[in-house]
Amino acid sequence: MQTVLHARPSFAHLRVRLDPGETLIAESGAMASMSGHTLLTARWNGGFINALVRRYLGGESLFINEVSCPAGSSSPAEIIITQPTPGDIMELKLQGTSMCLQKGAFIAATTGVVLGVAWAGFASWIGGEGLFRLKVSGNGSVWFGGYGAIVSRDIQDELVVDSGHLIAYEPTVSLSARLAGGIFSSFFSGEGLVTRVRGPGRVFLQTRALQGLASWTNGFLG
Repeated sequence: MQTVLHARPSFAHLRVRLDPGETLIAESGAMASMSGHTLLTARWNGGFINALVRRYLGGESLFINEVSCPAGSSSPAEIIITQPTPGDIMELKLQGTSMCLQKGAFIAATTGVVLGVAWAGFASWIGGEGLFRLKVSGNGSVWFGGYGAIVSRDIQDELVVDSGHLIAYEPTVSLSARLAGGIFSSFFSGEGLVTRVRGPGRVFLQTRALQGLASWTNGFLG
């Protein structure tokens, strides 16, 4: 399997070349184009019960797509993978490790990656991200996306993150919701609640937040 990320960070998309017999797991609706002989099969996201859990607790799709190049094919298959919003895509290589993703961030993975659900905590719920997170683990590559560019930080102590900017973090990281400052400063500065991320661990942040786009757009609506 050969993969290349193009047009980062504003309009990133993933180009995948599958050799005969190889398979890629992709989020429902992520396929933009593919070779004519490519096989695309929709299946439950980890079985019926697990799919329901991930849908209603993790905010993910009920179905995922298996994209494969037929074993007897005489040529490789190519597929273009995208995400709904303009922004960046990043590859994460798992080696028996895990990562928690915010809802909607998952795009694709190789077949050695397991999709599950992890408890995110009340801080995530207060921040509008829900009580549960998608958890990816195992061995292989995972591609996830964000609105705007994606930056990574290795933290040992504490990092303050505005709501909607945290898109992925290692399970060793803990979250708590706090006011950005005092009561007056928090609300009149426009920051309100923030997420305090405590390490050690690695986190991934998106430089834009959809909540900010929604608020900006609403200002132009009658």
